[in-house]
Amino acid sequence: MILAVVSDTHKRRSQIRKVLKKIKNADVLIHLGDNAEDVDEMVLAFSNPIYSVRGNCDFSLRSPSERIETIGGKRILITHGHKYSVKYNLMNLKYRALEVGADIVLYGHTHIANIECNDGIWFINPGSASVSRGMFNSIAFIEINNGVITPSIVEIE
Repeated sequence: MILAVVSDTHKRRSQIRKVLKKIKNADVLIHLGDNAEDVDEMVLAFSNPIYSVRGNCDFSLRSPSERIETIGGKRILITHGHKYSVKYNLMNLKYRALEVGADIVLYGHTHIANIECNDGIWFINPGSASVSRGMFNSIAFIEINNGVITPSIVEIE
């Protein structure tokens, strides 16, 4: 199973089109907010399941601020991250992950891609697909195969 994880698209249509080309073989799309309404455009081109949450720039209540899903046999905490002060550290997010029994935590908000495994929990930030504060615009892919989690960051040009 392949999950495509996208965050912080910020209504940049040209970047959304580039993302859609990259994720066409994914089994699931997860959008981490800012701007969650960009999912409306993505749903037209992506027919597999889509999960989204709202971020600090999302004012519609259509998407929850956080969700917990089981995908590919793994419990996944999905959040934008701003309510957990992820710009400073991941401690609050780790406490929440432990509280809900998450195997994987997906968060955005920082616009900087990051992958780390802490005490057996994967913390994955895809970076920003359109307004990076890191080296390049990016998304993440997570492959779940026979219980093994393999995350990666992919550049969006």
